[in-house]
Amino acid sequence: MISRKEFLKRSAFTTGALTVAPYTSIHYSAKKDFTSNRPAIDDRNFVSEAVEATIKELQGAIKDEELAWMFEGCFPNTLDTTVRHGLIDGELDTFVITGDIPAMWLRDSTAQVWPYIPLAVDDKPLKDLLKGVVNRHTKCILIDPYANAFNFDDNPDHSSWESDNTAMKPELHERKWEIDSLCYAIRLAHGYWKVTGDASIFDERWQQAMKVVVQTFKEQQRKEGNGPYRFLRVTDRFYDNLPYYGYGNPTKKVGLIHSMFRPSDDACLYPFLVPSNLFAVTSLRNLIEIYEAELSDSSFVQQCAELADEVEEAVKEYAKTEHLNYGDIYAYEVDGFGNQFFADDANIPSLLSLPYLGACDVTDPLYQQTRAFVLSDDNPNFYRGTHAEGIGGPHIGTDMVWPMSITMRALTSQDENEIKKCISMLRNTHGDTGFMHESFHKDDPARFTRSWFAWANTLFGEMILKTDKDHPGLIRDTTY
Repeated sequence: MISRKEFLKRSAFTTGALTVAPYTSIHYSAKKDFTSNRPAIDDRNFVSEAVEATIKELQGAIKDEELAWMFEGCFPNTLDTTVRHGLIDGELDTFVITGDIPAMWLRDSTAQVWPYIPLAVDDKPLKDLLKGVVNRHTKCILIDPYANAFNFDDNPDHSSWESDNTAMKPELHERKWEIDSLCYAIRLAHGYWKVTGDASIFDERWQQAMKVVVQTFKEQQRKEGNGPYRFLRVTDRFYDNLPYYGYGNPTKKVGLIHSMFRPSDDACLYPFLVPSNLFAVTSLRNLIEIYEAELSDSSFVQQCAELADEVEEAVKEYAKTEHLNYGDIYAYEVDGFGNQFFADDANIPSLLSLPYLGACDVTDPLYQQTRAFVLSDDNPNFYRGTHAEGIGGPHIGTDMVWPMSITMRALTSQDENEIKKCISMLRNTHGDTGFMHESFHKDDPARFTRSWFAWANTLFGEMILKTDKDHPGLIRDTTY
């Protein structure tokens, strides 16, 4: 544990990979000696004995040498390079940057540390780190529940978008309203509690933050006008702005929650983002479970239950629809007037990721039909090339596959052949760097964006661990 003075003084993050600006394509020379890509031990931001033991055990068991090398670098990348952990005003605090952008997204930070939760039971420093992320999320939500990304402190020099026409505060890095930002904060607190049994995170400030979450969800049902949030930006990127004077395209108020932006940080076409609304239902029910087990607030539990039921029914009525080729599936976005956008995006929550997030069972026929659609050429964001196939999105552009989508395909598959195919694609498209990237060109893996994207790295490690648990032969007996 570092002191508060040292914690606040730290301003640089280290990485074993080249740091580049987002949206930049890089060409790498081949690297096939499989020497470790990790920073030297003294240069790592955090070291967990449980994580290191897991890496050592599995790396030695993975038959494919290149796959073992990738796991060794990817799984601990969040801890190695992106975390600041310490005490601030006597409270555990952990700030997690996304990688080459020195800001903390509520979504990314949760996903980045999520695979470490099962290892925290017997590793107190790791448990403290996770608790610090929950505490930081509480602070962020109380600063502004509509913001998606935050600076370490109230120094506005880090803000990328100081000219945005929205209610910016110095602590904010970006203020794009995305339902999933608040859902991820609940997911982390609930997941941490379920594994560790530690209810101390549910203090008075956390409870206050959760009431703000539910209030924000209700505000964004917009039953009484547009509400307090709008967003405009001077930009040449269509998906970085909102029509109708910053409030988004019109909707019929049917009980669904408006999300102005997708988890890609791209603007929604229709403001009812279906996977995020389903994630909200799951998150509200996670809150109910926490409150019924650990807290006493029957009125708040009732609010959560009524809102979850209302949103779930509205999804069934307005987002479940018959597709020309796939039967009943979920649309990606709807507006309540009957307009529906059939697509899926690589970022999570996505339609593909619904079972991973606990929003449905993987065997649900509606999900399986939706999954067949999103992994087909009928999904406008699905790209098939000479080196890989997978989902992308408008954030980077056409023909750019996101490794995250291939990883999520494996995480939601029950078919060993499909999982093997996904692992093979990921192993053969990392651009000889050993790391996952934001995206790569379907015909040229050496063309990729973001060499330091910790979420994609840690998610890859999570998938390898899950595959080893469920289908060990694909890890311990197979070369790719």
